[in-house]
Amino acid sequence: MDHADSEFAFELAVCQWAERAWSPASDDSTALVARQLGTQYRRWDTVVLECDPDGLTQRGAFGLDALNSDLLHVVRNAPSDWAFYRDALPDPGYPWRYVREAIHEAADRDAVESRKRGNRIEIRRRHDYPDWIRRVVAIENKPDLTASAARDLVPQLERDVALGLADEVWVATAATDERVEPILLADLPAEAGVLTVDPDDGTAEAVWQPRTLAVDDSGTRILERPDDGVSAARFEYADPGWKADKRNEIAERAYERGWRAYAGTMRPDCRHFDLRATDSGVYPYCVAKERVPTQTECRGACGSFEPEPPAWRSKAWPLDGGPGGASKRLLDRRRRRRRPGLDDDAA
Repeated sequence: MDHADSEFAFELAVCQWAERAWSPASDDSTALVARQLGTQYRRWDTVVLECDPDGLTQRGAFGLDALNSDLLHVVRNAPSDWAFYRDALPDPGYPWRYVREAIHEAADRDAVESRKRGNRIEIRRRHDYPDWIRRVVAIENKPDLTASAARDLVPQLERDVALGLADEVWVATAATDERVEPILLADLPAEAGVLTVDPDDGTAEAVWQPRTLAVDDSGTRILERPDDGVSAARFEYADPGWKADKRNEIAERAYERGWRAYAGTMRPDCRHFDLRATDSGVYPYCVAKERVPTQTECRGACGSFEPEPPAWRSKAWPLDGGPGGASKRLLDRRRRRRRPGLDDDAA
């Protein structure tokens, strides 16, 4: 498979390498990998969470689904003994009716306990929400770093460095046979690290080490940077509290989605969809196109789409409902395998 021809295939290769071979800053940290996550201002191709192993196991008590910002406000501040929710929780900065909705949702998920005493809703914690994230690493994937691609990439990296939301920022590009990798000649911020990846054999080399960013300090959010050389840039400051909250929200979404969730936006129920193993990992494969399809291509509107025959879906073990369903279950099992502490009976 030629991963360099498809940014999606290259992205999957980077995720598989990171899950298998990423070296966290702390020797006992566990790496958790996800893709296509970020904020409304910026989306990263690959996200690597360096997790505290015990904290990651404790996080499993809250289930596989992500806790959004409203739920995090409830579960992180729920008291150990019964208390009126307005007394127990900090002022959220938005109407309390949304907090009540979050309490009901958290109780439905067994993340907290709630009860009514008269007209007052009381809550009590079921589990301590752990401090499970040690570091957040962002990787931008550019398999073919042309001169124009490098020019487009620089402003994105400068924004990442100025904001300091991730502990490290990297660029991953396909390795070449050049004596000096072309990416090292690009005018990238010195704070960004550089990875050269050989997606065919699943290896990568760090050819430029990144600088650790000040995630606990205020950051600068660059809103606009005119390229006329005269106009001033527009920016605003991001306080440490906002950054801490966003890091937790990103981590929660990464915990739920991982990087194998592509089957949820593709069509594994197509008779041409397949999962194929290579030396570097397992990839979606389109038999009709004879290559790794992109998520945009692999949909019901694809000209080659053909639904699985009903006879396939009625098959018993080991397919149990057809090859498409078996593929999705395989990817789900591999995702859950990286998340200790989950209740497997609730899968």
